[in-house]
Parts: sequence; structure tokens; C-alpha cells
Amino acid sequence: MAAAGGTEAFPDLGRHCQHSDCHQLDFLPFTCDGCQKVFCLEHRGFKSHDCPKSDRNSRKVVVCEICSMSIETTGKDGGDESRILERHHESGDCDPRKKKKPTCSARRCREILTFSNTCVCKTCRLKVCLKHRFPAEHNCGRVDTGRWNEKFMAALELRSGGDCGKRGRPTAANGSSPSVKAC
Repeated sequence: MAAAGGTEAFPDLGRHCQHSDCHQLDFLPFTCDGCQKVFCLEHRGFKSHDCPKSDRNSRKVVVCEICSMSIETTGKDGGDESRILERHHESGDCDPRKKKKPTCSARRCREILTFSNTCVCKTCRLKVCLKHRFPAEHNCGRVDTGRWNEKFMAALELRSGGDCGKRGRPTAANGSSPSVKAC
């Protein structure tokens, strides 16, 4: 009974490490996901106990040289990289025209657009790099600087018109605390 784990007082408590050189009694044992054996903290890793099924749950990404598409695979899929690439080529998803990376649509800019350096113009909906994110920088077709300037000047005139926040403001002479009114 002592071989299964535990102590004389608590025979069901803990398990012995199944590593051939260890057999340590562990009260918090680990079960290997690959070989389903029980191990102590020191031998719980795939490499530390030479697990024969260590790649069963591992993930791997293979990149196709033809279309630059990344193919994620797990150990459950079976096969090596060459077999995975063969299946990808046979599936019809491999298209050499997809290899070209998107570039900035501003004139004479060759910046490759990635997740972190891509902006979409709010007026013309073009994808551009960070350097050309403002409409004036990429010669946006819909930019009308006069109209935007007129709107800005009108808003500025309303704000600095003099009546915002000044109506009904009590003075310190009448003893009440000052309040701010919104326009």
C-alpha cells in the first residue's frame, strides 16, 4: 500500500513520482498531458522525464515560402513541416499573388503597412502609414481646408464671443460663492 502513495496514517494522500530515478512521494503531484504518468515538481516537464508524446499539444507555425501565409498546427495534426506545406499547396489556398505586402497608398511612399503602423484616413478611407496619417500629408481627395477653417473660426468666435460663462456670475461683494454656467 505504501507503493501507491501516502503515509501509514493517510494512505491515499499524495503519489510517488514515476520517473525511474526518483520515486519521491509528492503531495501535489503533476500528471503529464502527453504520457499520463504522475511526476513530482522536478520531473513534470516534458524534457525532464523524456516524454515520448511531448509534441501532442504543442503548437507550431509553418510559413509558406510561396504565398507567405502562416499555417498553425498542433502535434495532433500529425506530419512534419513538409507534409503540412504539401497539404497547404493542394488545398488551393496557396496563391503567389498574396505574397506582396500592403504598402502605404501615399505617392512615392514604400512603407510596408503592418498592424502597428497602419492608419485609415477618416475622410478618404485610405490605408496609410503613420507618416502620412494626416489628410494634408497624403493629398487626401476630400480635403477642403477652407471649409474646415471656416468651421473652426466660427467655433472660436462663438467661444470667445464674451458671453460664455460670464452671465449671472456673482461677485465676491455679495458674499455668495462663484458658480460656473455652461453655454
